[in-house]
Order: sequence, then structure tokens, then C-alpha cells
Amino acid sequence: MKLPQADFQHRRDRLAEKMGPNSIAIIATREEMYRNRDADYKFRADSSFFYLTGFAEPEAVAVIETFEDVTDYSYSLFCRERNREMEIWNGYRAGIDGAIEDYDADEAYAIDLLDEEIIEKLLNKERLYYRIGQNAAFDARVSQWIKKADAEHRHQGAPAQLVQLDRIVDEMRLIKSPQELELMQTASKISAQAHTRAMQMVRPGMMEYELEAELNYIFGQNGCVPSYNSIVGGGANACILHYVENNQPLKGGDLVLIDAACEYEFYASDITRTFPVNGKFSAEQKALYEVVLASQYAAIDAVRIGNSYREPHEVAVKILTEGLIELGLLKGDINELIETEAYRQFYMHGTGHWLGMDVHDVGSYKKGEDWRQYEEGMVVTVEPGLYIAPDDETVDKKWRGIGIRIEDDVVATSKGPRVLTADVVKDIADIEHLMAQAKA
Repeated sequence: MKLPQADFQHRRDRLAEKMGPNSIAIIATREEMYRNRDADYKFRADSSFFYLTGFAEPEAVAVIETFEDVTDYSYSLFCRERNREMEIWNGYRAGIDGAIEDYDADEAYAIDLLDEEIIEKLLNKERLYYRIGQNAAFDARVSQWIKKADAEHRHQGAPAQLVQLDRIVDEMRLIKSPQELELMQTASKISAQAHTRAMQMVRPGMMEYELEAELNYIFGQNGCVPSYNSIVGGGANACILHYVENNQPLKGGDLVLIDAACEYEFYASDITRTFPVNGKFSAEQKALYEVVLASQYAAIDAVRIGNSYREPHEVAVKILTEGLIELGLLKGDINELIETEAYRQFYMHGTGHWLGMDVHDVGSYKKGEDWRQYEEGMVVTVEPGLYIAPDDETVDKKWRGIGIRIEDDVVATSKGPRVLTADVVKDIADIEHLMAQAKA
């Protein structure tokens, strides 16, 4: 499924309305990124640029101009021209005609004409909406355009007010439409298949990168790429929150933590599962895992419209701290331990983040001084964990080197939390049953 151009036009309609009359918005896609000699990273369009245009080529800038009547706005797309020689080497381009015919631009120009054409568009506008601070080189170009417009057209001049465009677009992106949620559900289902395959394929002696390859196989089969650098951490490596080396052997008796997911049609998923390499949890692994799982179920239930964004984290912290006390890893009064954040010895990150076109998606977490409340269509990860460092001499040796995180993607809906990533098992009995079946 791909979003139709009508969806992108609807977003531009909303943006134009929020901009107000006599305004202009300028937004560029990201640049191609150099990897090493004669090699670039595969290009992926800037999320906010794509959100408004559906245009996935590099070297492009979108310009939206409003007039006295904001419904009568103009959308211009500056992009690369068709070039037979370059297309033979690097693939087809939409070109000027394609920008109008296929991407609904009212006007289209060669990207080389941007510096020339933009001056006229800036004149007599009251506000300029621009993504301040995203790219220093592009910031400098915008500054030069403003100076040039003022110098050459003293009676008309450039906009007097410069406004951060991200403040509008980020808030638009925070609330997902039904169509966006459908794309995210597809990404979640594919990622769930990959995690299921990893549970079925893991064996003692396998390298972490071999298990990562099983994930990538499912992603690739479905035309997807990883949403982020995959984490496959066996044993104590699971205690490194952003472990991405994935180059160590997996040992029987250890857990393996996999934090990996794919992106489908520009929309991300984000899943973490932790399971035993040999298919069977030890007593200590099971005890810690059950604490994390209980905290996750409760935190997911707290993703409800009207609840504070912070509530799932507070719920998770309380259950994790209670569990750590019961297991003897923490001692003292629970309220005091929470107030002093003693739990951070074993749980040092937040319980989630916004999810959407970016894995750590846009949108503010607070309104003023207060945590914002969940609204229909917000998507958040819920990912509590416990990490007992291998060199932590304050705890019994039997706990050391165990790292556990469980993560799902959750939509706030009028009917309660909806888990997009429910297709991959996480209860201990279900994990062990799945792994036993794979070995049979």
C-alpha cells in the first residue's frame, strides 16, 4: 500500500491553513550522504519533506505560498531535471513535468533555478516558515535570499517574521491518520515475523550477526529496510543499551536481546524481545523477565486518551522497583527508592518514545511545563527493561550479566490501547513453546 497523492495534498491544505495569509514555507529534503570512496549511503528522503510532498528524490525543495485567501495557496517543487546520461547511471527522475503530473505541484522548476526564483516568491509575504537549524548550509542560503530580497526590492522586501516550520509540521505528524496507522501496522507485522523467525532459528554457537541476518531476510523479502541499526545482544551484551556490534557468539544458558524492526513505505516499527538462546529460561532469568513483563503490560494499559504521556513510565517504574525489592536487588522503602531513583542502577532509560516516520518521532512531550495527554492517533513505544551489569558487585553473582527489555508499539484509541506489534509472542510459556516447536 502507498499513500495516494490526495493524502499529501490534504496535508499541504492543513499546513496552508495553519500558516495563515500572505505567508511562505520552504522545506528541503535531506542531502545524499557520503559513505566512503565512490560510495554513498542509500538515499532516504527527509521525513517532513516527504510527509508534505510524497517526493522521494534527492536535491529537492518544496515551497508553499499562501495569499489573502489561504485556501488559494500555491505549491511549487524544485527538483532535478530529466537527464538521459545521469538516468542511465543512477535511475529515472520525475523531472519538471513529472513533478506537476505525478506529484500535483502547481509549478515546478529545475533545482538549479532555486536561488533565482525564490526571491520573487519571498516578496510581500508577512511570514517565512522554515526549518531553522536543520542544515547550516541551507540556513546560510535562506539568510542570503532574505538579504537579497530586501536589498533589491526595498518597497516590497522579504518577510519580517521568521517562524520555525517544525512547530507546525511536527504536531501534524504526531497524530496519525487511519491510513498512516495501516502502514505502521504492516511494518509491525513484518517486524513481528522477523522476531518470530529469530526465536525459531537461534542456536547456541550461532553468531549474533547470523541472527541479525535472519531478521534482515524477512525485512528484505517484504521490500523493507531496518528502521534503525539492529541490536542483537547475547548474554552481558544485552546490558549495553545501544549495542550494535553484533559480532559475538551466542551461548547456551544466556538470553539474547533483539531490538530490531523495519520501515515500510516511510513508516517505522520498533520491537524488542528477549529470549533464551537454548529455548529455556533459567530461574533467575525467569524471575527478572516476569517483573519486566508485568511492568510492560501495566504500562501499555496506561496508554489511554487523557492520561499523561509520563504515566506509563511511572507505572512501569513502580512495578519494576517492587520486583527488585522482592528479588533482593534493592532494599528499602519503595516510595523512597522511587523518589531517589535508586532503580536507575538497573533501569536507566525512559519507558517509551513517539513512533512514526522516524523511530524517535517528532512531537513535543510536554505542553508548557506539563506532560501532554494522549490523544487519538498518537503512537508510542512501551519498552521497560532491567539490566544487571556483569561487574555489579552490589548484587549476587547469579543476577549479573542479565539484560532484559520488552518493547511494543501502541496506539492510543477511543477503545483503549491498541498494540500494533502483538503478533510476536512475549509470555514465557509462549516463547518456550515456540522455540521447542522449532527444534522438534
